[in-house]
Amino acid sequence: MAGAPPLAGKTPPPSAQLGLHRRLELEETLVALVADGAISDADAKRVRNDVRTVRGRTELHPLVLVANLKLPDLRHPDKPLSLEVLTQWLADKSGQSYLKIDPMKIDVAAVTQVVSHAYAQRYRILPVAVTDMQVVFASSEPFDERWVADLGHILRKDIQRVVASPLDINRFLAEWWSVQRSIQRARDAKDGQPQAGAGILNFEQLVELGKTGDVGVDDRHVVHIVDWLLQYAFEQRASDIHLEPRRDTSIIRFRIDGVMHKVFELPTPVMIAVTSRIKILGRMDVAEKRRPQDGRVKTRSQGGREVELRLSSMPTAFGEKIVMRIFDPDIVVKEFRQLGFSESEEKIWRDFVLRPNGIVLVTGPTGSGKTTTLYSTLKVLATPDVNVCTVEDPIEMVSPEFNQMQVHHAIDLDFAAGVRTLMRQDPDIIMVGEIRDLETAQMAVQASLTGHLVLSTLHTNDAPSALTRLLDLGVPNYLLQSTLAGIVAQRLVRTLCPHCKVEAKLDVQGWAALTHGLGIKPPPSVFAPKGCLECRKTGFLGRTGIYEMLRISPAVRALILPDMDLAKLTRTGLDEGMRPLRASAAAQVARGVTTIAEVADVLPPGD
Repeated sequence: MAGAPPLAGKTPPPSAQLGLHRRLELEETLVALVADGAISDADAKRVRNDVRTVRGRTELHPLVLVANLKLPDLRHPDKPLSLEVLTQWLADKSGQSYLKIDPMKIDVAAVTQVVSHAYAQRYRILPVAVTDMQVVFASSEPFDERWVADLGHILRKDIQRVVASPLDINRFLAEWWSVQRSIQRARDAKDGQPQAGAGILNFEQLVELGKTGDVGVDDRHVVHIVDWLLQYAFEQRASDIHLEPRRDTSIIRFRIDGVMHKVFELPTPVMIAVTSRIKILGRMDVAEKRRPQDGRVKTRSQGGREVELRLSSMPTAFGEKIVMRIFDPDIVVKEFRQLGFSESEEKIWRDFVLRPNGIVLVTGPTGSGKTTTLYSTLKVLATPDVNVCTVEDPIEMVSPEFNQMQVHHAIDLDFAAGVRTLMRQDPDIIMVGEIRDLETAQMAVQASLTGHLVLSTLHTNDAPSALTRLLDLGVPNYLLQSTLAGIVAQRLVRTLCPHCKVEAKLDVQGWAALTHGLGIKPPPSVFAPKGCLECRKTGFLGRTGIYEMLRISPAVRALILPDMDLAKLTRTGLDEGMRPLRASAAAQVARGVTTIAEVADVLPPGD
């Protein structure tokens, strides 16, 4: 901003009195921080000594040098003087707005066309938004204005400036142009070949595209794009990556906390090369583009954690759509309390799974967290003196504590055959990925009758409906009476960001609808989303579970009949202590974990 005031606390040199043509210096930064009461004289001395003793430190931005020592913020003793706090302070001093750069909200392809990488690197400026009338540049040097007039004249647009973290500036200066360069060179490598989106009118023509779609998949530019994409997804806490081909420009979307976000666009020829690269990594048949395929990739995040990705391809009108489901062990496997169980729910769940035999079912729609619940439970149960075996389709996450078998229909290895095999493997605990048919259900019952604990899943709306489903499959009621131990229905709801949630007025009508007939009193306070840097302005960070737990008590068992009255069994379950999903949801709202609107979105119809 022209005429921006110099940093307070020290008289700047004559050439910099208007804040023009100069970069930030460490000494004046320290003097200004002391003057503003952010650090003490002793802290400033520590920074100076640190810079003198470590070679190469002087090349770092002054704010980074201060932040590296993790000094206390004297203005707010309970908070450290982090780089974000220091950057906000610098923005206030310069009279410019502070911006936390969220690459998911920036059109990288557009902003990298505004200036060359060399020019942006020279002045450490990062274009973050561009319109017909204006370009917004982020910088960590708010007093260096040497480039402003020149760019305004060249671009013929208004220049708006914001202040951002120097580490973010450096990172995205390196990443954005590099990725765009790789995209351009990957596209150039496909010149002279039929364009993937051109002239596709029907599925039959799509089938023939595979013959020319592989060129350049091992090209280093395509490799770079794929590597960047995976690391980016890990950083954003994505659970799924969607690569969606379109006629001219293809789309990349992430699912984060259950919500889809568009994050990037690629030219369709480049998307085909990226798709082929991913199929190679997942050991899929690159030449086969007509049939759906499954694959698996094991890689590492930047933090060094092993992360598994499950791949699924599907032929579409403009090429293969790829979905990569991310299984991060730190996210998938949790303690019982981290899953969202209340104290009473955890006790009931432990009663279900810490028994020598019986069948325990987890029900809910796809994406409701059943896999996370089962894997977390198996991790607890898989002690050295226990043999835990699973049969899955596919294996969600490879774990060294279990003996895992993959269903393979081509060789007639289905769930029922898998359970039959596991019965001869001297198991203590068997996990069946899903009960889909009568034969699998019968084998699960047989395993339970012969003294094994069986865990499995079903797709039903609530816990009592699982009994109806099993009876409909053809399982005799007397076998269900003697083997079922408990059924849990679950859903996932987004949790309020703990860093920014605010107390709010209770939606009385919403609370009444949620707790109708349950007799639950309104809580003294509830919370609402606000949005901050930690949650990327969404107001939500992570997800938690809500549960309905049906214990197969003698009273419930007596009602499992061939012509079972589901309503009566549900009432009996409630009388025996089952809390419906709505009650668990209401408890999470009352605890300030989530909101009424969030739980209303995931509860089954009529619940």
